[in-house]
Amino acid sequence: MRVLLLAPQPFYQERGTPIAVHLLLQALSAQGHRVDALVYPQGTDRTYPGVRLIRAPRFPGVRSIRPGPSWNKLLSDVPFAFAALWLARRTRYDVVHAIEESVFIARVIKRLHGVPYLYDMDSGMADQVLGKYPALRAVGGALRGLEAMAARGAEVVVPVCEALAQTARAYGAQRVEVLRDVSMLSASADAHLTRPSFREAKQLSGPVVMYVGNLEWYQGIDLLLEGMVRARQRVPAAQLVIVGGEPKGIARYQHRATALGLDGGVRFVGPWPLSDLGYCLEAADVLVSPRRQGGNTPMKIYSYLDSGRPVLATNLPTHTQVLTEDVAVLAAPTAEAIGEGLVRLLEQPEVGRRLGMHARALVAQQYSYPVFEATLRRIYASLRPQETAR
Repeated sequence: MRVLLLAPQPFYQERGTPIAVHLLLQALSAQGHRVDALVYPQGTDRTYPGVRLIRAPRFPGVRSIRPGPSWNKLLSDVPFAFAALWLARRTRYDVVHAIEESVFIARVIKRLHGVPYLYDMDSGMADQVLGKYPALRAVGGALRGLEAMAARGAEVVVPVCEALAQTARAYGAQRVEVLRDVSMLSASADAHLTRPSFREAKQLSGPVVMYVGNLEWYQGIDLLLEGMVRARQRVPAAQLVIVGGEPKGIARYQHRATALGLDGGVRFVGPWPLSDLGYCLEAADVLVSPRRQGGNTPMKIYSYLDSGRPVLATNLPTHTQVLTEDVAVLAAPTAEAIGEGLVRLLEQPEVGRRLGMHARALVAQQYSYPVFEATLRRIYASLRPQETAR
């Protein structure tokens, strides 16, 4: 099929949605589709057979785009939309694969050129905007109405998790197919086998609690720091290692850690390449995801599970649609509960070993790349009758 992929993201960057776009392009390329992939100007180039990577013009003054909704993202969507409409006018596509807010552009393309679109639902856009900008709650109904209209017009809505699938069904989508994220440990290189371990390189001693990801407010890093204070009262040698984040976020939470008296108990090591993910996770005694908000499951959860290390996560739908008490310790999104969960896993290693064994089995069954590729193949095969009907 001839596919116009609309991915309003910096590409390539090693963070959630751009990594998902990489997996998508990799699978579509392997399946023989011809893809024009429109992305933001930020990021580094990648090549895939049969894929043409096209960068939208840069909006003047916009240099970087952080995860989640932002004014920079909204401004960047203006030249992105014009570029998408220009491509649709010049090329006869069989389908538009629209990620996140680009679904509104795809709907316009459908009306102008009759090209069906697939809505790749990586997040609940209305909820994400309202979560970051509470002052917009007065127009929350209108935002959800627009999202529902886009979902109903899609040939198929492809959410990344069951919570978003429920949202799509409530919007009246004609067809919903869940395309789950996967573990990224298979993308990790084995080069670390010839160098000192992460523990040795960072001179870590004692039990290690590790968080991997960005430092946006919804990730709950403040809860994790406060929970760590409580955990160290019982396990004084425990250390928290935070992998990822930008300098501004690291400085903010370093200041908070100092105020909590955690100077000797927290290490901010900054971002590491995806190829080193396994190298980092091997150093952990406990992996943690303290999210306080969100509907989609963090992509790191699948790699956490695949590592075989015990996982502690907040008992919110963002996690519980994937995690159960058979594979993780689930805690209320409070500092007290997170601290108690950490103590349990640090003091009872046999509990962690049991959880890790079950977690790896779950990933192999449901959250591996072969499962992702087979699901995508089935979704695209079902679109072929629409192609021939046009």
